[in-house]
Amino acid sequence: MLKLLAKWLLSATALMALTYLYSGVQVAGFAAAMWAALIIGLLNALVRPVLFILTLPITVLTLGFFFFIINALMFYAASGLSDGFHVRNFGAAIIGSLLYSAAGLIIDSALEGAFPRRR
Repeated sequence: MLKLLAKWLLSATALMALTYLYSGVQVAGFAAAMWAALIIGLLNALVRPVLFILTLPITVLTLGFFFFIINALMFYAASGLSDGFHVRNFGAAIIGSLLYSAAGLIIDSALEGAFPRRR
């Protein structure tokens, strides 16, 4: 539970940092970043697996590159569902989702070291 809370806080922080690194993504404040991180997480947990299964043939044909489009769709959809989170256009969603995913990888690896799995 503590690891999930830490991931949520760090993901919101990464989203705030993304607004300073890239002008195509805007967040009104840290509370809006918290909501946006929650919405992105829920979309990735609930909608993305369904989209992945439905678009599996085109994902295979493009050698997995279409998965970047699915990630950008989730990022762009989150901006439509959140008031304080705005993505300028779909191109900005692609770049923003790539940067946010890179930050997520760093966060996950850091949390694995901080919260090792028990066996």
